[in-house]
Amino acid sequence: MNATESHAISFRQIHLDDGGRIRYRKVCELEGSEVSTAEIGKAYEDVDGTLIPITDEDLASLPIPTTRTIEIVAFVPADRIDPLQMDTAYYLAANGVPAAKPYILLRETLKRSQKVAVAKFALRGRERLGMLRVVDDVIAMHGLLWPDEIRATDEVAPDTAITVRDKELDLADALMDTLGEVDLEDLHDDYREAVEELVTAKAEGHEAPAAPSGEEAGGKVLDLMAALEKSVRAARGSRGDESEKITGTGEDAEVTELPSGRTRARGSARTAPKEVGGKKSTSTAKKTTPRKSKAGKKPTAGKRTSENRTTESRTTKTKSAAGTAASSRTAAKKTATKKTATKKSTPRKRATA
Repeated sequence: MNATESHAISFRQIHLDDGGRIRYRKVCELEGSEVSTAEIGKAYEDVDGTLIPITDEDLASLPIPTTRTIEIVAFVPADRIDPLQMDTAYYLAANGVPAAKPYILLRETLKRSQKVAVAKFALRGRERLGMLRVVDDVIAMHGLLWPDEIRATDEVAPDTAITVRDKELDLADALMDTLGEVDLEDLHDDYREAVEELVTAKAEGHEAPAAPSGEEAGGKVLDLMAALEKSVRAARGSRGDESEKITGTGEDAEVTELPSGRTRARGSARTAPKEVGGKKSTSTAKKTTPRKSKAGKKPTAGKRTSENRTTESRTTKTKSAAGTAASSRTAAKKTATKKTATKKSTPRKRATA
């Protein structure tokens, strides 16, 4: 008997104009009339189109043992079976009291040996391969595809030469560790539940549930590192581990489309601005991006030191932010008495440093 059952929602075909259901009828080509299932048999079509009738009695009389029995051909370790070969699963039941003891003997032998049995059996007009194993106290049989039915992988793997960086592997490992294990009993079919909600809403005359907004379409070039960081952060957040740090660039992980022809720059962490004289200053102990000094700008009146003159020279040559930061450090080292005089002469200079 079948070991599995489908819970998928099935749909019917309808006529779009009037909603009428579309049905298929089995019609004889010679008579042009509809026939019942009891009147339908099977036949093999030859290369020239000739139909050769084949009856159930013809198939039952084939001179092979698997027409009526399951023939065990070997016992092998379970890891010898490629999961790609797995097909439909069945439960095997003992056919009456005489078969109970052989059934239990085979079941206990499989348990003790920790192996599976490879078998042959006939089903739906052809001989098939199967694997027997124990599930609880029942022998289950998985249909197996024949080895020549498994396609080769030659043309499937990407043929582009791509190098994976160690940081990307580290983040992928972190994502695997964060997701951890799962109880398969807790997993459910979200798609089927969404379809059921849609059907219920339409049946009751309500508005159909809307798809979540903000989902970007696939096919875009994305920053893989940012995508991995975002996935790790989302996985940890769902488990209540938001406080853990993520090994990466240190910036907020957001999946953004890479600009065409440019390299996405990674910014460093910035500190909060400090209060200087009651106003905010962007000068910090860490590296930031201060404003460029204008060439030829006059220094603080009457308070030019050698350090200020050196700083002015560097600013004129390089047009960088180093001069402004040096001026701030020099002003900070002044004594309390000189600080009052400095505030009167250059309050706006320090506030914008």
